[in-house]
Amino acid sequence: MRNLQMLIQYDGTRYQGWQSQKHTDQTIQGKLTHVLGKMTGESIELQGAGRTDAGVHARGQTANFHTETSLSCEEILSYVNQYLPEDIAVLKVEEAGPRFHSRLSAVGKTYVYRIWNSPLPNVFERRYMYQVREPLDKDAMEHAAGLLCGTHDFRAFCSNRRMKKSAVRRLDRIEFEEKGCELCLHFTGNGFLYHMVRILTGTLLETGLWKRRPEEMGQILESLDREHAGVTAPAQGLCLWQVEYAGNADCKTRR
Repeated sequence: MRNLQMLIQYDGTRYQGWQSQKHTDQTIQGKLTHVLGKMTGESIELQGAGRTDAGVHARGQTANFHTETSLSCEEILSYVNQYLPEDIAVLKVEEAGPRFHSRLSAVGKTYVYRIWNSPLPNVFERRYMYQVREPLDKDAMEHAAGLLCGTHDFRAFCSNRRMKKSAVRRLDRIEFEEKGCELCLHFTGNGFLYHMVRILTGTLLETGLWKRRPEEMGQILESLDREHAGVTAPAQGLCLWQVEYAGNADCKTRR
């Protein structure tokens, strides 16, 4: 049986997230599984690298599935893009090793959160950025970001209060990129908890607005308590940018 890997992009605005749900067909995984099932005549189990939330976008989502189809990768690519909605696209289909798993084989992920820091709205990018009207102290935000990087228990930055698994993650870096009124926060690490990037962003924004001090980051981490961290930033500003796999540069998107 073949194991096929796909590179996917989507605008998550009108979807209830990546993961298939019983009460709605408006999920990314559901749309892809339906088209792949029609193409192959098989019951497809599609594994995604990241379970993006409702309204979250992806520039470099990776997924894999097993199939007996004899169609070539090029034929599969052409078929799925013909029948998928226009806000979901498959950029690449390729053969993967038999043990490759898009989520379990990943060694790193990068998410980007886009902020429009201006009192004036950005009409054409409003679905992909979160507007903050007040000026931000970016030096304070960068100071706070440096204190959050490293290997920590990020339970305070997770919305799943009943999580029983380890909340220890390695946050390699948070990079800031300014383009006029736009501020992009790039989060790179070995894995992220439920709502983790959005809570990190909300906390950094509160720091930039001087609603909290940068030095508080250590106390928040030590508290292991969601109540001590900042608000959860809105979904539309977040995008799964790339997924990295060891020894296979073709598995990640490039900026």
